[in-house]
Amino acid sequence: MSITRRSLFLSLPALALVRPAMAQAIPLAEISAYFNSFTTAEGEFTQINPDGSLVTGRLYIRRPGRMRFEYDPPENALVMAGGSQVSVFDGRSNQGPNQYPLRQTPLNIILEQNVDFQRARMVVGHTVDGDVTTVVAQDPENPQYGSIRLNFSANPTELRQWVIRDDTGAETTVILGNMRFGGQLSARLFDVVAETEQRRR
Repeated sequence: MSITRRSLFLSLPALALVRPAMAQAIPLAEISAYFNSFTTAEGEFTQINPDGSLVTGRLYIRRPGRMRFEYDPPENALVMAGGSQVSVFDGRSNQGPNQYPLRQTPLNIILEQNVDFQRARMVVGHTVDGDVTTVVAQDPENPQYGSIRLNFSANPTELRQWVIRDDTGAETTVILGNMRFGGQLSARLFDVVAETEQRRR
């Protein structure tokens, strides 16, 4: 059975709609500090594609500039950010990846060496709904690259999901789960050349 984005959100408990009377948005400085507080992270994710289909997998982050999405079967696809490039491997092919510059995707904003949401014209939305703070950010010099919408829970501040809106207006949602921070992650996880060679064997 296909689960659409609409039905996913309609299934949320009514309790999630309750709004505290005096809810305050998490300050941008605190959100910046959240990202700058860790170098590595890993966990599970559920991805809602623009067509409403769902896929799952495992996520690895090694800041600055590295991220890896391993998709569960039957997809077996891989998306890797490293070496200033985003590489997309097709799980059904042993050919090399499709690549494009990391700086041309909004993910670059949260993978920078120094994340700063107080930078002029970067944040175009900063709201609170209940205990969820939402920040919408884009590259101030290149807004045509799209935007990233980040949802945080408070006390403590924690990233729960993001939505990438690309240059065509299509949106991809990533919901995070069981995130762990500060572990050792091998450089091999983000090595595009090594991954390409292994897939060609």
